[in-house]
Amino acid sequence: MPLVDIPLFPLSAVLFPGGPLNLRIFERRYLDLVRDCARDGSGFGVCLILAGREAGDPAVPAAIGTLARITDFCTLPDGLLGISAEGGERFQVATTRVRDNGLVHGEVRFWPDEPGVEVPPEHGLLATILERLLDQVGGAAAKVDRARYDDASWVGFRLAEMLPLAQPEKQLLLQMTDPVQRLEQLQHYMPRFQRG
Repeated sequence: MPLVDIPLFPLSAVLFPGGPLNLRIFERRYLDLVRDCARDGSGFGVCLILAGREAGDPAVPAAIGTLARITDFCTLPDGLLGISAEGGERFQVATTRVRDNGLVHGEVRFWPDEPGVEVPPEHGLLATILERLLDQVGGAAAKVDRARYDDASWVGFRLAEMLPLAQPEKQLLLQMTDPVQRLEQLQHYMPRFQRG
């Protein structure tokens, strides 16, 4: 896979493939990023911050991230730009550099999509839990085709973004390349959410 240069947006959160992302844009470097992405239809990379903060000096991003594609714009009540985006392909960052405006760019290698794997019977409860969570929350994900609940990758990614896990745990789940292994890890986390 060849290296591709993309702008990076380090965040204090993990974006999963197919997942929603809403951002409030106010720094000049990110306004530039949004303008460029809107102009040429490109995406930007979202990586969990390992050191630093979202605003101010450039933060140190995790080596594995997710491409985000902007799906909508709005003006927020405070007058700032709001964007909605959706997670796409995952990638690994080979090198980074900081441009004059403080925007971090990465030379990244995109990962192939995971193979389609059915949710194994021993993890069927995870699909049921996800369906109940989505019924409560509503939104676009709650209206998906019932067949999605048989897709191990989709179930794993949706549960990983919905459960109140620590960001390093979410990053671990993002970095896994085996959808069944991700479900096993989620199964390992589940006891902490059971009511005593």
